[in-house]
Amino acid sequence: MKIGIEGQRLYRKKKHGMDMVALELIKNLQKIDTVNEYVIFVKPDEDNTCIPSAPNFKIVELESKFGYPGWEQFALPRAAKEEGCDVLHCTSNTGPLFSSVPLITTLHDIIYLESISIFKKEGTWYQKLGNMYRRWFVPGVIKKSKKVITVSNYEKDRINKYFNFNDNRLTAIYNGVGQHFKHITDESVLKEIKDKYGLPEKFFFFLGNTDPKKNTKGVLEAFGHFNRRSNKEYTLVMLDYDEQELQKLLQSIGMPEIREQIHLLGYVPNTELPAIISQCEIFLYPSLRESFGIPILEGMACGVPVITSNTSSMPEVAGKEAALIIDPHNPQEITAAIETLVDDKQLAKLLAEKGILRAKNFSWKAMSENVLTLYQEVYLELKRS
Repeated sequence: MKIGIEGQRLYRKKKHGMDMVALELIKNLQKIDTVNEYVIFVKPDEDNTCIPSAPNFKIVELESKFGYPGWEQFALPRAAKEEGCDVLHCTSNTGPLFSSVPLITTLHDIIYLESISIFKKEGTWYQKLGNMYRRWFVPGVIKKSKKVITVSNYEKDRINKYFNFNDNRLTAIYNGVGQHFKHITDESVLKEIKDKYGLPEKFFFFLGNTDPKKNTKGVLEAFGHFNRRSNKEYTLVMLDYDEQELQKLLQSIGMPEIREQIHLLGYVPNTELPAIISQCEIFLYPSLRESFGIPILEGMACGVPVITSNTSSMPEVAGKEAALIIDPHNPQEITAAIETLVDDKQLAKLLAEKGILRAKNFSWKAMSENVLTLYQEVYLELKRS
């Protein structure tokens, strides 16, 4: 069997959630499958060594003069046909509407189908236009897909209600957590990362961005309330966030003074995150909506207490007793959870220990084995038809 895998964004330097899932899938398939042939379709970019070489894996770089839509709708299906692929796995929430190669599509979520986000104030225009593009194409792509993969039972139920599947094409396969996410104790490694990023002595870690669902506004409000009631020992450390956007957001919530207690890191390679997370007091992930929530497991695997949400898939991933579960729409509740873990060191330690055990239930190897089984099922169905 020859399997095509769409990895359009894998060569870009700043990879995000769906990119990392696709990359982990490929790396683990290389370890468990030496029989089938694979063709990985990517767009040329600077990080062109991120996919290891393997005898049965071929990488095809595709250009397009018409941006992402042209790459996905024309260049990708044409190349998959020319390469003789038996199936084409589109990994990132969308795919080509007209493909002569049978499709398997991963729908991480359908947030863009549930609301007309282009008319909302939150989010960038890039995000809004991307959502509109998916609204136009995804329903047709899903109708033509032989199998549809999603990442949690919560999201499976949402997708099923929206598309009303009356067959067994939709399946949930959990994501994993990278093996490099673990509690780092090597003092030299910790110091190197601390010095490199100027980490403060005591800090909370938050993976925020401009996507409204990440609840950056709520986290800033919660930290502001905590800051006003505490002696300002703690800093909020955030990743790749724009300074002007941060200043604007702080003004909107009436808390410009807490800027002094916020430390922006810029972009951090995934491989360096464990040494940062391992040094934080609390890992904050009170998102409004997630199809899975990989960072929950990353925080847990690094041995720190996690605060996350009671919405969507997050309780499913975090488990009942391995994290503090709060209402993300209520900043005061986030503040109370922070105060609880700061004051109750025994509880914080217990959550950290249970989190490590919880994270061990999720692996990229298991995810890849399940996806490979799905490839084989589709191939056999095609042979029989």
